[in-house]
Amino acid sequence: MSARAVNGVPGPSTLMGDPGPEGRFGDFGGRFVPESLVPACLELDAAFREAWADPGFHLEFEQILTEFGGRPTPVTRCLRLSERLGVTVLLKREDLAHTGSHKLNNVIGQALLTQRMGKTKMIAETGAGQHGVASATAAALLGLECTVFMGEVDVERQSLNVFRMELLGATVRPVTSGSRTLKDAVNEAMRAWVSEVADTHYCLGSVMGPHPFPYMVREFQSIIGREARGQCAALLDGAAPDLVVACVGGGSNAAGIFSGFVDTSSRLVGVEAAGGSAIGTGIPGVLHGMKSQLLQDEEGQIKEAHSISAGLDYPGIGPEHAHLAATGRAEYTRAGDDEVIDALCILAETEGIICALESAHALAWVLREAGGAIPAGSSVLVNLSGRGDKDVAQVRELLAARTKR
Repeated sequence: MSARAVNGVPGPSTLMGDPGPEGRFGDFGGRFVPESLVPACLELDAAFREAWADPGFHLEFEQILTEFGGRPTPVTRCLRLSERLGVTVLLKREDLAHTGSHKLNNVIGQALLTQRMGKTKMIAETGAGQHGVASATAAALLGLECTVFMGEVDVERQSLNVFRMELLGATVRPVTSGSRTLKDAVNEAMRAWVSEVADTHYCLGSVMGPHPFPYMVREFQSIIGREARGQCAALLDGAAPDLVVACVGGGSNAAGIFSGFVDTSSRLVGVEAAGGSAIGTGIPGVLHGMKSQLLQDEEGQIKEAHSISAGLDYPGIGPEHAHLAATGRAEYTRAGDDEVIDALCILAETEGIICALESAHALAWVLREAGGAIPAGSSVLVNLSGRGDKDVAQVRELLAARTKR
């Protein structure tokens, strides 16, 4: 595809295209791994590129996501919320996909690659548990062994998802090092991959890590953006939405939906957790095999991130998001814990939808900025990346604590 621009915005050959053999998104990305993992990364890159060029692989991938995963997920018009805010709010309903989030899209792709490479085991990391559940689900479907690393803090606050993974036949390994959250789960998963690489694939859950993971995961998640573009055109008389908004931790759900609109005039807005805002407060550095924007202290040590949601509790952001921010094609903002809880409750009360705390970050920004940074009458597409079943007990406790303040 040749370079092109729509309303001055670079087209997909220069943004959200192929990052090349080194996996570089401008100044970010790359492959910063121990020498022992370089062959595994190269093997995965070659296997993915071969598979992604194979119509048969695409057919199997899309067939499973349709017959097993419930795709395409709909776009829902929020009539009461739109009237309240003075903007047209549309939700891309990834919460309605099997397992309750967008995570299955990527995991089915990587599980098929695991088989294609002749491997029999998958390992995964998880924060909120949704990627772990999706990994365990895909492993059960395709007859693979699955081990999921999860920070001890997240094991406690997402106990329902831990049980779901175990029920699906996966082994959950609590991680007790460091902050005992997502960052440390990634560390342990990568260590395990080094020692088990001969028969094991590391099913990384977001657009982060060493190349080819950021590129590969984005491509698997791009099904969200392709669907949403056609669905929005049908609802908006052929136009793209004025804004496309998604929560961002590592950033796979945002990358998936942004990819469908990067060559339009839509504003792309990623919403990070206030306590984990890598774009807002981070500086360039290397973590988990990639160069990106990271939370660091003056000595370059990684700082702990904080988020009310386990899925956004990560001290960095995917390298392609860092590049989109650097080029100005996407803008990144943040949402605080209290407004996130409010957003979750407002969506439930006005539209009958209980979303995940992660997704509520994106909605919180829309609620805050409607009529301000979001002009009245705008059309806003929010990627509802997951459902809130996993968070209901936590939200109940947080609301109870709030009344005691």
